[in-house]
Amino acid sequence: MDRSSGILLPVSALPGPCGIGDLGKAARDFIDFLAAAGQRYWQILPLNPPDGAHSPYLSASTFAGSTDLLSPEPFVARGALTLDEVRAIDWGSDPMRVDYDRVHAGRTALWDAAFARERDAVVPALRAALAAEPWLCDYCLYMALKEEQGGAPWYAWPQPLRDRDAAARAEALERLDDRVLLHAYLQTEFTRQWDAVRAYAHAHGVRIIGDLPMYVAPDSADVWAQPAQFCLDPDGQPSAAAGVPPDYFSADGQLWGNPLYDYEAMKHDGFGWWIRRIDGAARLYDVVRIDHFRGFAAYWAVPYGETTAKNGHWMPGPGMDLVGVLTGWFPNLSFIAEDLGTPAPEVTALLSVSGLPGMRVLEFAFDNPQGQSPYLPHRCIENCVYYTGTHDNAPLSPWRSEAEPEALTFAAQYLGLNPQEGFCAGMLRGGMMTSAKLFVSQIQDWLEPEDVGRINTPGTAQGNWQFRLSPGVLSDELAAHIRAVTARYGRLPDCAALKAASSQPMLHL
Repeated sequence: MDRSSGILLPVSALPGPCGIGDLGKAARDFIDFLAAAGQRYWQILPLNPPDGAHSPYLSASTFAGSTDLLSPEPFVARGALTLDEVRAIDWGSDPMRVDYDRVHAGRTALWDAAFARERDAVVPALRAALAAEPWLCDYCLYMALKEEQGGAPWYAWPQPLRDRDAAARAEALERLDDRVLLHAYLQTEFTRQWDAVRAYAHAHGVRIIGDLPMYVAPDSADVWAQPAQFCLDPDGQPSAAAGVPPDYFSADGQLWGNPLYDYEAMKHDGFGWWIRRIDGAARLYDVVRIDHFRGFAAYWAVPYGETTAKNGHWMPGPGMDLVGVLTGWFPNLSFIAEDLGTPAPEVTALLSVSGLPGMRVLEFAFDNPQGQSPYLPHRCIENCVYYTGTHDNAPLSPWRSEAEPEALTFAAQYLGLNPQEGFCAGMLRGGMMTSAKLFVSQIQDWLEPEDVGRINTPGTAQGNWQFRLSPGVLSDELAAHIRAVTARYGRLPDCAALKAASSQPMLHL
């Protein structure tokens, strides 16, 4: 892979008139902007349906797409909806914040109307898709049952449904046929719209980096449909839960609550569940960032019933037994290993043996005033992806007001920050000039302070995942500026490389 750079921005954060960024014109406009700015990669967050707190990292399915990200445009174009129906929806009053309740209610009403008009024409194709894709049938039935059960988690359903009794499952498929078909209709539409966005990106020399959470949600179609892959008790509750131990940031550690994988059972069938999962990700992304990669080396297991993560213990992960299977099955798919956090020998060893690129974060580089941080630009290796900050970190402008004074002093001395260039510009220079093959910044790092919002603040329950770009902020002038900086540090693709990239299915890190 040539020396290059990219921008991190969730699809939901795109500007647009319908309450949330979606897979319509705004996505194509952003790809145009990336191409004009000389950026080769668009990094997004998981496209899966978010949970009740709007997090895409705790989804009802690791395979399904969020129907809130669907654009009304194609429905209108083929006559399934009218413009008046779309414009009649109250999408919220703040164009720079996602009002998820309004967005979901409005889109649900639109999609129900569209399905009612197209149902008879699409049912044969939907039944074929349900028969061909086991995950699709499982997910659509799970969603239909969850609606019928008033939103209760699957482990609280009547026992025959909870345990997927064959007769109860067959009866539910017949009873809930129309709702199952509706969910299949929306997932088919999601695939069609996302495939069009990805093809448009490829035609403009842009590749998609997608995030893959290490764990899946306990209340999900994945766990309900494949309980033998997870450490569960007979009632469907996790016998042990995922988390991380106490550290400098949290005296109690973090208790995530996700069920742990039964790696012994998975190994018996050659890690088929993981192969299917990565195959699903490969249909969406060109590069997969594996969140919490250290869980493949060792993971923190918290006994069921604990209220904090303090009493957990380390368990050995599958290591290269699993990582080798994934890289072997998907040689044309690139991976990024999220290896951030306190260095651990087993993680360092696994990363080295796998050959996967790890991550470095510029905002972490100045926490040690003695200059010992491995994240410092001059200590960056080529086989890594260098970030200003991830979606869990503040963009550069707010980070400046949050960082310790000692860290800011060190950064100013190290990078030669000065008022003439500007703080954010100097920090971006520090990341762009590293030896890392790929440099990724948040789009907010390039914007004026009034346009800067944060995507997520870990450990907080309110206000996350709502950030949106203001309309018109992605100007031609901004694209030209980013392109000039990108060219200055040798990350701009030449025309020949760009043409070759648009004809290839993948690029390799």
